[in-house]
Amino acid sequence: MSTLGFDDKIVTIERHIQEQQKQIPHATGTLTGLLQDIALAGKMIASRTTRAGLVDIIGATGETNVQGEKVQKLDIYAHETLFRLNDHTGRLCAMGSEEAEELIPIPEQFENGDYVLLFDPLDGSSNINYNVSVGTIFTIFRRVTPSGPGELEDALQPMRRIVAAGYIVYGSSTMMVYSCGNGVDGFTLDPQVGEFLLSHPNIRLPEKPKYWSGNMSYYPKWTKGVKAYCDWLINGCDGKHKMSMRYIGSMIADVHRLLLSGGIFFYPNETDRAEAKLRLLYETMPMGFLIEQAGGYVSTGTEPLRNIQPTDLHQRMAVYMGNRDLVEKAEEFITEYDGA
Repeated sequence: MSTLGFDDKIVTIERHIQEQQKQIPHATGTLTGLLQDIALAGKMIASRTTRAGLVDIIGATGETNVQGEKVQKLDIYAHETLFRLNDHTGRLCAMGSEEAEELIPIPEQFENGDYVLLFDPLDGSSNINYNVSVGTIFTIFRRVTPSGPGELEDALQPMRRIVAAGYIVYGSSTMMVYSCGNGVDGFTLDPQVGEFLLSHPNIRLPEKPKYWSGNMSYYPKWTKGVKAYCDWLINGCDGKHKMSMRYIGSMIADVHRLLLSGGIFFYPNETDRAEAKLRLLYETMPMGFLIEQAGGYVSTGTEPLRNIQPTDLHQRMAVYMGNRDLVEKAEEFITEYDGA
């Protein structure tokens, strides 16, 4: 305890990011500034989500995004906030958003930088009207083209090339959780002082998992292998684990719980639709990166997600993420019953 009565262990997200920067030789501070701007965007979005019922921003706009989903007013605010805070800094060569069909170029009057920012501005926004946790998910890549405006190949990179990724969940409290490839740390926003404070250092998946999470309403549409795996979970995992089933329906909330409690989150393919629901670049890869950094494993059901080469900005793919033994067991069932 310091002589002024403050706890010496209080760490703001700015201090934490800067201390991490010092550990990287030849770091320029560009990534530091980018992460700090994302944290600022989170504060601004949180200020709206916590009073969505008090101002005229709740509900749908009447428009439909590239995914075929109704656009919520907060979706637009979150998208514009992230774009406007990052379009002029000289750190990025392009951005990609779940709400935009094409890669978003940096305005011509601003300098292009070395990074690409991809984001889901408000994951789970269909739950806004029900006061369910929603959030922002982001991914940062280093560009692969040499210079100038960013190109599609700068964004279409596999999970193993992620430089940093994270999310900001807006719930009973606002938390920012991120990783630069050296573990996962979580920060809780203190609304009285307007700062993200380190609250969950070095997050690791608990060895004893508590919950499994899947949308059981789609059980009839799953393959034999996925059904068999789900039955295995329901029946107690052959006595290996005692877990409860929990499913919120907001991916960011389900995976946030997974990080802190251990278990598995899965969203399989369905037999009556051509592709899965969750987006590879905007949802499963950044969240999967965090799960891996916390000691877990992420799979498509047949192979590690980190090896998948994206082919489209809005590509969708099945995902299984969580404690390694639980994810590998899913792969076993899928291989055995579905011939994968």
